[in-house]
Amino acid sequence: MTSEGALAETLTAALPQLRGRLKSRKALADITWFRVGGPADVLFTPADEADLAYFLKTIPADLPVFTIGLGSNLLVRDGGVKGVVIRLGRGFGGITVEPDHRLRVGAGVPDVKVARAAAEASIDGLAFYRGIPGSIGGALRMNAGAHGTETKDVLVSARAVDRQGNIHELTNADMGYTYRHCSVSSDWIFTEALYQGQPGETAEIQKKMADVAEYREQNQPIKERTGGSTFKNPPGNSSWKLIDAAGCRGYRVGGAKVSEMHCNFLINDQGACGEDIETLGETVRARVKANSGITLNWEIIRLGEPLPGHAIGEDLAKVEAE
Repeated sequence: MTSEGALAETLTAALPQLRGRLKSRKALADITWFRVGGPADVLFTPADEADLAYFLKTIPADLPVFTIGLGSNLLVRDGGVKGVVIRLGRGFGGITVEPDHRLRVGAGVPDVKVARAAAEASIDGLAFYRGIPGSIGGALRMNAGAHGTETKDVLVSARAVDRQGNIHELTNADMGYTYRHCSVSSDWIFTEALYQGQPGETAEIQKKMADVAEYREQNQPIKERTGGSTFKNPPGNSSWKLIDAAGCRGYRVGGAKVSEMHCNFLINDQGACGEDIETLGETVRARVKANSGITLNWEIIRLGEPLPGHAIGEDLAKVEAE
């Protein structure tokens, strides 16, 4: 039996009340938009918030734990992820319309589904989620936004479970939001969000959503294997403009290339591996830095380890940037 198989078996034995699913050596490439990366030692899909809290409370404190959503803003490295990867599933998929134009949703709900539910309930203010790939857990963690609105503008409160299994209710102010960032401890897992909208007309809201969808289709490579926007926009600037000015439009490393439609998107178009994509991203960062003096920061989350004998991050770009 492999050590990873032993880990799954050990966890199963130690958690007799667990209702969620534990899978050993789950291929994460199957559930990420880039379709790259190695397996997780163990993939855990909790049944609900209580099951998640029980799991976190019971497992060893030194066991590495990572959380992923729909895999849209994620680059998994080729060596896979050591420890446990948690993915929120059906138990976190609830949507409830509440009085005063509020919407309560589970962290596993896709952003686009939130926009649709709000429109059907004639709740205005959430149509921007139509343009954000991913789930609400990621939107909470990254203060996701589009078309002039961010999560911080509409969030009332959120629920989260900490590494000790304690459940917390967080106000908008508790989130410590800034651009594409929140200050809540990275090992807390969001489970639910409460949003505040305004009264609106369903047809008008759906028109806004259609406009958002049309913009994405015309300006972003949404039909490609991509991870969404790769780099955060520097203050007062646009990443895609800096990347274009550095001559990186269409630039390729192995099976990965910079989108010619939108330079802030990397594409897996020829069977790329995780290292191809990360090397490409780091090469772009190096060239933008050399051309403009501006350092781009990753918006995509990079998770896991390289294959044995391979490098991570900035080391990958050294040869390509010369």
